[in-house]
Amino acid sequence: MTAHTSLSRRAAAELIGTAGLLVVVIGSGLQAAELSRDTGVALIANSLASAIGLGLIITLFGPLSGAHLNPVVTLTSWWARRTGGEGLGGREAFVYTVAQTAGAIGGALLAEAMFGRTPGTFSTQVRDGGHLLIGEVVATAGLVLVIQGLGRIGRPRLIPAAVAAYIAAAIWFTSSGSFANPAGTIGRSFSDSFTGIAPESLPGFVAAQLIGGILGLALAALLYGNGNGNGSESGGGASRTAVPAPVETAVPASLPQTGPADGASPTKAAYEPVG
Repeated sequence: MTAHTSLSRRAAAELIGTAGLLVVVIGSGLQAAELSRDTGVALIANSLASAIGLGLIITLFGPLSGAHLNPVVTLTSWWARRTGGEGLGGREAFVYTVAQTAGAIGGALLAEAMFGRTPGTFSTQVRDGGHLLIGEVVATAGLVLVIQGLGRIGRPRLIPAAVAAYIAAAIWFTSSGSFANPAGTIGRSFSDSFTGIAPESLPGFVAAQLIGGILGLALAALLYGNGNGNGSESGGGASRTAVPAPVETAVPASLPQTGPADGASPTKAAYEPVG
């Protein structure tokens, strides 16, 4: 059954969902680092936990807000509406982005506190170099393409599993570790841990993610035409995903309909059980 959700409730879903994602990503990283000194083993544990958590969060919150969990996915949804498809309006996109960012920071602080660390300590893990930025462009473009592609071929129900699987793989095949989520990247700067990123590295990573989002949209248009997608959820990026949010045919799955009179989120239809 499709729920008719107000913007405030959808924003709450985005905030809580993104917070949950950061708790999973950072918490699993802290746990892995404590249990093993082998970086490879720690990364395997972190990537699996992040992917499983992301898939569950998208499945749970998708029917409410589309489970974007990622500003890139949200902006993709906004662009879809601007070009005549289904998606978020400007005000909705702004509210989603603020909620996602606040949720990411809150989730990072919660994860730190949960492991007995001092919340609010900025990361000292500098991640710079052109090769890492290229990795972020590739990671984000791939996330958007997965969400857009499945939405445009009429298979939005596959997005939760597909986004989770993509993020698990991208953490390994990209040089940057696939943050692929501006909100998540900001949140991870509040954790001086295995999964953190120093504040001075944020501008480059966020810029690369936005470029990747544009590239992903261009690739989707090239491969599938300019047809409207109806999903965007992700994550986000361990990063969404995205989710990544990714379901609209936009990053982390489905995008909300164009100003539904009842305030319903069009994204939800993609998650409605069959039969």
